[in-house]
Amino acid sequence: MDDKNLIARRIARELQDGDLVNLGIGMPTLVAGHLPAGVHVFFQAENGLIGLGPRPPEGMEDPDLTDAGGGFVTAMPGAASIDSAMSFGLIRGGHLDMTVLGGLEVDERGYLANWMVPGKMVPGMGGAMDLVTGSKRVIVAMIHTAKGEPKVVKECTLPLTSLRRIDLLVTELAVIQPTENGLLLKEVAPGVSVEQVIKATEAKLILPENIPEMQLH
Repeated sequence: MDDKNLIARRIARELQDGDLVNLGIGMPTLVAGHLPAGVHVFFQAENGLIGLGPRPPEGMEDPDLTDAGGGFVTAMPGAASIDSAMSFGLIRGGHLDMTVLGGLEVDERGYLANWMVPGKMVPGMGGAMDLVTGSKRVIVAMIHTAKGEPKVVKECTLPLTSLRRIDLLVTELAVIQPTENGLLLKEVAPGVSVEQVIKATEAKLILPENIPEMQLH
């Protein structure tokens, strides 16, 4: 299993039956393909669709059915189409059970930076600020390092997405839970040692006595 699908599979274990869930652009969309058996959730897109299904077969794309990133999707039975104002009303009103977002940096305070790199062309923040601030749970799916440099840092150097602490960070190396006291190392990925996680992390980690291996099934 590649790193991105490992992350997506672990995050899928956090979903509970009946959840209303927003998946961010990129890696987070993979979570939908790893839903545990018997778990039925409602995926929401900021552009106004609740009940997203998988990507349609080639040639069966409907230009009116896309996710927030413009990718083609299908609508599951019972899906609802709403306008953007209603969609963001759900997000800002605290009605989303969970959002899964990508990340550029996460720091010791549990703050996320994920929407821009200064000096580089970006399309805009999109719904990231609203999602992090308004969702009941915020889970970040992120590769642990970039070109060998840590992305789990003491303090974000990139512009913050929100001043709300995220709830969980899942990388290809570990599951980390931000707390009031710092970043708690909850799990390590299969075949990964605690020492490897520490070496790849700039931020200080809280190490409990027993750190289990990440469960993927």
